[in-house]
Amino acid sequence: MQLTDIQRKFVLHWGEMGSMWGVNRTVSQIHALLFAHGRPLHAEELSETLNVARSNVSNSLKELQAWNLVRVTHVMGDRRDYFETSVDVWELFRTVVRERKEREFDPTVRMLRELVASPDFQKEPADAQDRIRSTLDLMGKLATWADEMLRLSPGTLDKVLSLGASVQKFVRGDGSSKTPEDPNAHHASLPMI
Repeated sequence: MQLTDIQRKFVLHWGEMGSMWGVNRTVSQIHALLFAHGRPLHAEELSETLNVARSNVSNSLKELQAWNLVRVTHVMGDRRDYFETSVDVWELFRTVVRERKEREFDPTVRMLRELVASPDFQKEPADAQDRIRSTLDLMGKLATWADEMLRLSPGTLDKVLSLGASVQKFVRGDGSSKTPEDPNAHHASLPMI
């Protein structure tokens, strides 16, 4: 399959970003290719298009499936497995947040709770106890926030993110619609949920 210049740049950049996020470059590129293409592809197409070994594609697809980012589908008359990803950016966002939270964040919260509950915790210096409790408190609040955000519909989540950006601009005092003559002009820039 021949990629357009735009698709090629998107796939290459997504691979670079994946590397920065701790994800294998080929894994990220395969996901980007499936997303940009918008239709199921079989492993040979992925291998040829990205110019990577078939074994690398196979391992990368397994990892993407483990993250619930890619699913197997079939085409009538073809025995090969085809792979597809959601083309809904909100669904992908929610999947990545949910998977990373379950794999990375939740185990850390559990470990911090175990530390604080340990009888040996009281033997730690008071300032170390405070730092660990503060970390647990922050992570607990972030976990609750993430769980609540994951429950929202994509439309509501979009509004919440837009509202958050508007509130930040207002608090900083750099709202574009605010003028010295109209001190209440900031209300017009805050979207309603």
